Amino acid sequence: MSLGAACRCGGVALYVRECFDCTELHDCDDKVECLWVRMRGKADKADIVLGVCYRPPDQVEETDESFCKRLAVVLESCALVLVGDFHFPDVCWKYNTAVSKQSRRFLECVEDNFLTQPVGEPTRGGALLDLLFTNREGLVGGVMVGGRLGLSDHEMIEFSILGEARKVASKTTTMDFRRANFGLFKALVERVPWETVLKGKGVQEGWTFFKKEILMAQDQAIPMCRKSNRRGKRLAWLNGELLLGLKKKRRVYHLWRKGRATWEEYRDLVRS
Repeated sequence: MSLGAACRCGGVALYVRECFDCTELHDCDDKVECLWVRMRGKADKADIVLGVCYRPPDQVEETDESFCKRLAVVLESCALVLVGDFHFPDVCWKYNTAVSKQSRRFLECVEDNFLTQPVGEPTRGGALLDLLFTNREGLVGGVMVGGRLGLSDHEMIEFSILGEARKVASKTTTMDFRRANFGLFKALVERVPWETVLKGKGVQEGWTFFKKEILMAQDQAIPMCRKSNRRGKRLAWLNGELLLGLKKKRRVYHLWRKGRATWEEYRDLVRS
């Protein structure tokens, strides 16, 4: 359980069954009412960080920034499931727009960290205050809103954590062109008297000789390296086209904040 120093009216708690191997990630900033736990994956499942947060309605911008910085640190290593009462009633999660400055900054934090928020129904009155975030496609499922716990006036959010396959170190090797010695490669290729050695050879015989010489030069001039596995660093659906669209939307958003683009331009871009 965690209680923020700035506000004692909230607090968060996270209950985990004893059968799960969990470790609390201690937060040095007691102004933010958050609790983080790393749940060790079993068998072929990867570790997951579970987070729960309570954000008071009157939380100041400085504390919001502390939360964003902490979130970025947590996201560096693991899959994440984050839930909590964030108190951003003016955020439209369908179009990712907001009215207040703090709400817009929070949306910016969500976009910068490529988080998805699948809850679409109001959780208190007509407002969507309680949110669910994840940074992996397919990590959570069966999201439902409804029912209340005890005397709470908030609707419950139920979901299942489906888990993520444990990342296996790649054993694939590839040529490391960043460390290649192209001067040596050129010299080795030019050293071969091509007209003489290829004279009188047929197409297939000539191609076989040419290929052999090129591969020998390649082995001497271009070192090999292990291919990195980047699947865990980017969502599978997040291709180049979508990344370009996100960058464009973020650029127009910053232009709008500076008064150099109209709200209609930003809104139309978000809806497109």
